[in-house]
Amino acid sequence: MGIFEPFRAIGYITSGVPFSVQRLGTETFVTVSVGKSFQVYDCAKLTLVLVGPQLPKKIRALASFRDYTFAAYGNHIGVFKRAHQVATWSRHNEKVNLLLLFGEYILSVDAKHNLFIWAFKGIDQNLAPVRHILLEDEFTPSCIMHPDTYLNKVLIGSQEGTLQLWNISTKEKIYEFKGWKSSISTCVTSPALDVVAVGCADGNIHVHNLRYDEELVTFTHSTRGAVTALSFRTDGQPLLASGGSSGVISIWNLEKRRLQTVIRDAHDSSIISLHFFANEPVLMSSSADNSIKMWIFDTSDGDPRLLRFRSGHSAPPNCIRFYANGRHILSAGQDRAFRLFSVIQDQQSRELSQRHVSKRAKRLRMKEEEIKLKPVVSFDFAEIRERDWCNVVTCHMDTPRAYVWRLQNFVLGEHILTPCCDDQKPVKACSISVCGNFAVLGTEGGWIERFNLQSGISRGIYVDKSEGKGSAHDGEVVGVACDATNTLMMSAGYHGDIKVWDFKERELKYRWEVGCAVVKIVYHRPNGLLATVGDDMIIRVFDVVALRMVRKFEGHSDRITDVCFSEDGKWLLSSSMDGSLRIWDVILARQIDALRVDVSISALSLSPNMDVLATSHVDQNGVYLWVNQAMFSGLSNLDSYASGREVISVKLPAVSSKEGTQDVMSDHSTGQQSNMKDTLHALHFDFQIPELVTLSLLPKSQWQGLINLDIIKVRNKPIEPPKKPEKAPFFLPSVPSFSGEILFKPNDSDEAKDLKGDELENSKRKPDLPQSQFSKLLQSSAEMENFLEFTNYIKALSPSALDMELRMLQIIDDEDQQEPEKRPELYYIQLLLDYFIHEISCRNNFEFIQAVIRLFLKIHGETVRRQVTLQDKATKLLEIQSSVWQKVDRMFQSARCMVTFLSNSQF
Repeated sequence: MGIFEPFRAIGYITSGVPFSVQRLGTETFVTVSVGKSFQVYDCAKLTLVLVGPQLPKKIRALASFRDYTFAAYGNHIGVFKRAHQVATWSRHNEKVNLLLLFGEYILSVDAKHNLFIWAFKGIDQNLAPVRHILLEDEFTPSCIMHPDTYLNKVLIGSQEGTLQLWNISTKEKIYEFKGWKSSISTCVTSPALDVVAVGCADGNIHVHNLRYDEELVTFTHSTRGAVTALSFRTDGQPLLASGGSSGVISIWNLEKRRLQTVIRDAHDSSIISLHFFANEPVLMSSSADNSIKMWIFDTSDGDPRLLRFRSGHSAPPNCIRFYANGRHILSAGQDRAFRLFSVIQDQQSRELSQRHVSKRAKRLRMKEEEIKLKPVVSFDFAEIRERDWCNVVTCHMDTPRAYVWRLQNFVLGEHILTPCCDDQKPVKACSISVCGNFAVLGTEGGWIERFNLQSGISRGIYVDKSEGKGSAHDGEVVGVACDATNTLMMSAGYHGDIKVWDFKERELKYRWEVGCAVVKIVYHRPNGLLATVGDDMIIRVFDVVALRMVRKFEGHSDRITDVCFSEDGKWLLSSSMDGSLRIWDVILARQIDALRVDVSISALSLSPNMDVLATSHVDQNGVYLWVNQAMFSGLSNLDSYASGREVISVKLPAVSSKEGTQDVMSDHSTGQQSNMKDTLHALHFDFQIPELVTLSLLPKSQWQGLINLDIIKVRNKPIEPPKKPEKAPFFLPSVPSFSGEILFKPNDSDEAKDLKGDELENSKRKPDLPQSQFSKLLQSSAEMENFLEFTNYIKALSPSALDMELRMLQIIDDEDQQEPEKRPELYYIQLLLDYFIHEISCRNNFEFIQAVIRLFLKIHGETVRRQVTLQDKATKLLEIQSSVWQKVDRMFQSARCMVTFLSNSQF
């Protein structure tokens, strides 16, 4: 167990497995695969509804029926009801490649030509297939489908190019179609009877009549590659959509037998699935580029337009940084996309616009990849200027200029920052000042220039006169940074020279040599520490104020890819191509934890709250989140779970939750729930921290409402008195009265209760017969000396309900001077005092118990003052309360002294 525990992965939309679409009532859902898990989206807005559990192997095929999802992984078939696995079918001995929903049956085909039929109506963990068909050795199945109106029959396509029609009830091969001497990749049925469309690896689409074994029409893709997906439109328009391995979607007119339109830049990779919604002019497509898109045919010329989409990075991210106090992550990938991921709600993730890329590409007849900016190599931002002007600046690969972004509108800014150097070398490093007004750029040729972000105008260059070239460094500038007061600017050259400049005057103040080539620098503004990464795999930390090296960290065995400081400056995190992530304690100058993953980390970022760590990995398109146990475990000693110098191997976070299943939305009308809350709740430990108080984790309004209940009642008091009803409902018998008010006839049961009033009054005074759930739980908890159940009960009550329960114990008749044991009210007040003494001694639910005690004394304070037995317990409660508060006060003083010492200390 290390400091960081795997949480979940974000940014994954779909993978290279065909999706499964189903309709439930008036809503349509699509189930997609994301590696070893699956996700369900609501097609109305493409919102994430459900995330399946993490499976041992990657999903190879999907099928869905109502609340059930069938996923083939390895040689197993998992059956899931919503997100919970209810059965596993394990009759196959080879990898299952195909699944088909066939009425109340599931057909599965493996790599050794075995076809099993499963009856899933009565789902059983050890369910056996009802039938088994062994296909021929020369027939390698590649696709399977059911032709409409063909009872108990399926059509199977093969890699050899032939088609076979099988009766699964009699297990007989009815007919074999010769095919077209090309491997069949996909096959779908049409709205017309006996007609199917077959897509082949040579790029041809054959519309074939099964009944007469006749070919009706053949279409050929203009681009090279196989036909990977087909779908017929079912709302009356004779259209056929086809997708290929080049990412192009073609729309064919079946009546005119020609190509109608082409969506050239539909996807950046091979089309995996196409689906026309029933009786709707909407086409859904998915691709291996990690995206799902919906196209609607509502234009005057019949061409489709993009209706809605969900997408992630189609290539691994290069740079990631937390933004907006840890709620979002800025990510730049090798796919030339600059994205904003939401850690809380997945539907808020989006790609930043690059000014109508699709329209410009269509006008210039170019691909969108050629129009987009080149991949980002570094970026910086200033949250303080988000509402004023562009607050993000990016440097791009082999680009002699930097671009600014307006993050409030998620668009590319209006200014382009171009250094005025003669050689026009690519910009390699950038930094934004703490005020958000200036951006400093460093180029490959050693040039450093400052720009105004609001106007985009240059505000001077930094020149080292000793270089003799009119530049800041002799070689490439690998990093620039500004301090917290716009006083100093730091820069690092590839040849190992680090320079400190006067920010305003742009004059060199100090320089020192590292002794080896520098590849990256990271500056921590609050404490003035500069961490440099050398090609000798050593991290050196410099104090910019003292102008000397203060720390050196060694341990990585391969190239260091990224480093970052924690917000408080106590930790330094580093990642390397050796697959390790190491955490260094800057104060103690030692490694405190290390972990190793199977895939090397390419970039990392720790949230400002230090609760979540984000990492990107080589050849992985998502962003992976890790939870900081030091923030949530409640363990005060870091060494109890940190590994020290030992490197622990861990697995990457899964797409699904830590428990294996995760319902993202339990009800579509209530909106999406946060995945973070479930995991943080799972990491909560039910034990008391020694010498500390534990809070109740209740909303602040709930326990503050107990304190200010009188003010709330006065504020909510009605302005007008209630009006008398004009007439009573006809079904309530009433009697006339002199006052005009409506009086209802008392029933016989009420009269019987009046006659037995004395008996009921005597029974109420018995302490062994509590009348409410509040009294029952209080008495039973006191007998067992365990108040956990009672505490949970009163924590669930609203402030007004808890106030009513306490007021029910008030003594109305003060003239009755019975013994306390004979008064039920005094009995329960005594139990409440015992409860307060116990909870204060244990220091549990501290702020909530304080609020309840205040309300209790406000209601029953006079009663406690008059009764001797209650006075003794109140005195004991006061002593325990005073001792606990003294300990809390001493701890606060110690914490303030420690913060003052750390803020004044220099390394």
